[in-house]
Amino acid sequence: MMSSLRLVFAGSPAAAVPSLSLLAESPHEIVGVVTREDSPQGRRGTLTATPVAVEAERRGIPVIKANRLVGDATERVQQLRPDLGVIVAYGGLVREPLLSTPRLGWINLHFSLLPRWRGAAPVQRAIMAGDDVTGATVFQLVPELDAGDVFGRMTEPIGAHQTAGRLLESLSSSGAELLLRVVDALADGTARAEAQVGDVTLAPKLTLHDGLLDFTQPAHVVHDLIRGVTPEPGAFTTIDGARLKVIEAAIARDVPRLAPGVFDLAGKSVLVGTATEPLELLVVHPAGRKAMDAASWWRGRVNP
Repeated sequence: MMSSLRLVFAGSPAAAVPSLSLLAESPHEIVGVVTREDSPQGRRGTLTATPVAVEAERRGIPVIKANRLVGDATERVQQLRPDLGVIVAYGGLVREPLLSTPRLGWINLHFSLLPRWRGAAPVQRAIMAGDDVTGATVFQLVPELDAGDVFGRMTEPIGAHQTAGRLLESLSSSGAELLLRVVDALADGTARAEAQVGDVTLAPKLTLHDGLLDFTQPAHVVHDLIRGVTPEPGAFTTIDGARLKVIEAAIARDVPRLAPGVFDLAGKSVLVGTATEPLELLVVHPAGRKAMDAASWWRGRVNP
């Protein structure tokens, strides 16, 4: 019979909620949840709890809100006497003495095939690099970034039109199932970890500048960047000095080429030139307006 573990769960965004929910419904006991502090959201800057905090409070699980796991936050986790720490996109580092507090240490669900794409933005960077497959990895947390031995992994193809947001949503569900299998294996003593093998690539956090489109690149490179930075921080360019956010685009086939960065209307399709085929803009978000289909934006621009 499998033993029940006392778990401390650390996570913050929506992508961590499926893992929290699945563990909460398992035989294991989540004795506490660590998440980042409430932060300003929206135009009004309303202080808002993280999705993980909302889910934990809904389930009646004690919540520790801390942007850094030091001082009081560390002491509160230690007082919970966890057998295992589980971290999914918490957004902060776990260092000693907290790293060694749980009897079985900490495990981390990471949305990449480690050691490829270690860091804060693995899903986004995988798409931006043109990868056709990614996945999720559960590994033992160690002081070095995303470098611990691997308990389990799963793979998932990256669709040709899939955005980072949609892929992360998919991986958050399949990754949660992988995570639970690893926790169960640790509980019954059958878990085995293996060292990471392969070339290390890094996935640093995205900045606003990462979304700037360079139409002198081939169409597939520009398209991959758009998908990789959607929904955040978002792909954008400027036209007539105004910022234009590109929400959705596709590579245009069987149309005449355009010079890089040149916009044109072909039938009802708004095209922009690249180093190869043009891109068709499908959904855009002009500055100061709502998102709209590209043809409507173009008509409004030509006939204000």
